[in-house]
Amino acid sequence: MYGVDGVVWRTPDSVQNQAAFARTANASGEAAYPQISMVCLMELSSHLLVNSVFDSVAENEMNLASGLIPSIPNHSLTLFDRGFYSLGLLHAWQQAQPDSHWLLPLKKGTQYEVIRTLGQHDPLVRLTTTPQARKKWPQLPDTLEVRLLTKTVKGKLISILTSLTDPMRYPSEDIVDLYAHRWEIELGYREIKQHLLESRFTLRSQVPELVTQELWGVLLA
Repeated sequence: MYGVDGVVWRTPDSVQNQAAFARTANASGEAAYPQISMVCLMELSSHLLVNSVFDSVAENEMNLASGLIPSIPNHSLTLFDRGFYSLGLLHAWQQAQPDSHWLLPLKKGTQYEVIRTLGQHDPLVRLTTTPQARKKWPQLPDTLEVRLLTKTVKGKLISILTSLTDPMRYPSEDIVDLYAHRWEIELGYREIKQHLLESRFTLRSQVPELVTQELWGVLLA
């Protein structure tokens, strides 16, 4: 079982880093540091990092995640946050290896058509892709058939989309509970930032080439 999620690094405010890396901005203004967006593929029980893709924070996380597709293990389930809802990305992820599956929370406002019911709170649904998505992902079909599972956890209704569509191999009551393991990747990032780097959240390197070298060194460690 694997997880994919993003993390942001800040770099020293040098002239070279300013030219290479963007800054996030909000109503209060720009961030004080040039920043890097990183997306990792992590094995969730051991926190082993399988691979990582990173670039300026201006780069979309879903574009970065697509760079992890060649690293997807066979016979795997990858847990995503709802921010990675992209039918092109999810379809490519599932097609990468035999039995490489995905799971993520239903994004608010997602339109779908119920095909048939597999069990209680367990329909097979059809998602329609957009022309823009099919242009970006040429192998993406017009529609995808996926499973939509719902369960009430501590009084809150949880809805999960997944490519695990076989109800005999993948019992519904087990799948929704798996999503709780997604937070393991957050714990893995905490191990890197708080323990390995002793909460020094700004990287040391003053030039982009050495920033890249430093980040790969941190990931390897």
